[in-house]
Amino acid sequence: MIYDMTQESSLARDFGLKDQIQRAAVSIMSNLAEGFDRTHQAEKLQYYRVARASAGEVRSLLYILGDRKFVEEGSLKKARDLIDAIGAMVYALAQSFANSSKH
Repeated sequence: MIYDMTQESSLARDFGLKDQIQRAAVSIMSNLAEGFDRTHQAEKLQYYRVARASAGEVRSLLYILGDRKFVEEGSLKKARDLIDAIGAMVYALAQSFANSSKH
């Protein structure tokens, strides 16, 4: 969704902002994958937390896109709803893992 959004709008010409939101979105999935493959519990949890922080970064950047009128509000709402859901899922994953590793 982020890649489509950045290609189809005037944001395509703002290379810094476009690249930043793309990197943050990719970072979510990359950190989840890295965390999943880690064997030490503390490392695994740290990667999950970084993934959640990247979701927060995407959320913040979406507000900048709206403020700058780069993307129409309907698309922004869908993206915000999705990133909120992703952030909540990553948080739940991290919490579940942290709680299960205490036992």
